[in-house]
Amino acid sequence: MRIVVTNCNTTREMTEEIVHGARTAAGPGTTVTGLTPAWGPESAEGWLDSYLSAAAVMDLLRTYRGPAYDAVVLAGFGEHGREGVRELVDVPVVDITEAAAHLACLLGRRYGVVTTLERSRGQIEDSLETAGVARNCAAVVGTGLGVLDLGDAARTEAAFLAAAEQARAAGAEVLVLGCAGMTGLQRTVGEKLNMPVVDGVAAAVKLAESLVELGLTTSRVGSYQRPLPKRRVWGADGAGEGGQERGPARLG
Repeated sequence: MRIVVTNCNTTREMTEEIVHGARTAAGPGTTVTGLTPAWGPESAEGWLDSYLSAAAVMDLLRTYRGPAYDAVVLAGFGEHGREGVRELVDVPVVDITEAAAHLACLLGRRYGVVTTLERSRGQIEDSLETAGVARNCAAVVGTGLGVLDLGDAARTEAAFLAAAEQARAAGAEVLVLGCAGMTGLQRTVGEKLNMPVVDGVAAAVKLAESLVELGLTTSRVGSYQRPLPKRRVWGADGAGEGGQERGPARLG
């Protein structure tokens, strides 16, 4: 089984960290390939970055020319593009935001999300609402750290623990890492907090594996039908595109 994991930003070092976490979670026989957008923001923080990132990730997948893959994991917490990618490719698409939330709901009555900057709260809340899991979210709490600040492990852990206490005070019984760049942090903070901490990258990889093994993929009835045939111009690609987007490996 091959899973493609897309970073939501152009920072390759972050892609490498995400892929490391994904490979750690993946079962025997699963190959993980990381993809980094060729254009877009170096870190996704705010609505503008998020929409730009969504277009860049879809462009990345439509022009993909690598080995065929069985599932896509979108490694951008609270970022846009999930629904568009499901129209674009013919394999299961699992977003780390909803994957983490769904698993958290199996572990406790209410969960809390600890993320980066406070400005990301609105996007995350909207994404959880769209995924149907917002009702169980006790709080989304920011650490005050930017995405590119997460490389400082000691600072990140301290900020996470402080924010986690706020989430627990709001009623959270389970915590979710609210950024793909936090992958791996669950192993250290979980013990210190004495509560389950869900990493979205690991959760998405395991759910993607399960969908492939069960022979399930995105429904083409209703919302996620194939894109309507029409001319589409992608940025500098003046040639435009037809109804069937070129690029993504389609497994049938």
